[in-house]
Amino acid sequence: MKAQDLKIIILDKDESLHAAYQTHLESLEDFSLMGIYTSAEKALKDFRRSAPDIIISEVDLNGIGGIDAIKSFRRKDWNVKIIMISENNDFEIIKKSFKRGANGYLTKPLTADKLSHALYSIKEEGATLSNDIVKQVISTFHRKSFNFFSERENQIIDYLCHGATYKMIADKLFVTTSTVNFHIQNIYLKLNVNSKSEALSKLEQL
Repeated sequence: MKAQDLKIIILDKDESLHAAYQTHLESLEDFSLMGIYTSAEKALKDFRRSAPDIIISEVDLNGIGGIDAIKSFRRKDWNVKIIMISENNDFEIIKKSFKRGANGYLTKPLTADKLSHALYSIKEEGATLSNDIVKQVISTFHRKSFNFFSERENQIIDYLCHGATYKMIADKLFVTTSTVNFHIQNIYLKLNVNSKSEALSKLEQL
């Protein structure tokens, strides 16, 4: 390990991935792997020895969850950079991670290229996001919202405008197709239209 290398620890409960992490990190300059842990408790106990500059932590850990552990790591070192990783790209979980103090969020699987890009982004810019999450954030800001529709109706309108079918909308919102149909009929009523094409045309005008 060179003196200027950034020290990294990884928290992932799946021990079958640990060898891959080690291989990925060994191929990168400027970074040194100080340890891989299956729980936040073990990483916190070993924190003084590892003294990490960057923590890569899975969201779903046994014991203390990855997001809940952020505060504990910050108490150890306020300046440590924390990247959350997960198979789940649910926007609410991502927001919660950043509210707790995360510096980045990556979706699994982590390829060597994705990990390399994330680490150098953290080193140079202080933050990192997976491309799929960036697209999701941009899409969120692009969504139109109409005050005279309910929150649920606005959600359905957004899906309709992106070409989703009733079945696709129902699956996304975890409701039945009849519930979606009920909301769409209310949307038609408020817009004073009788069909999807008329509704989309009027929404575009609005």
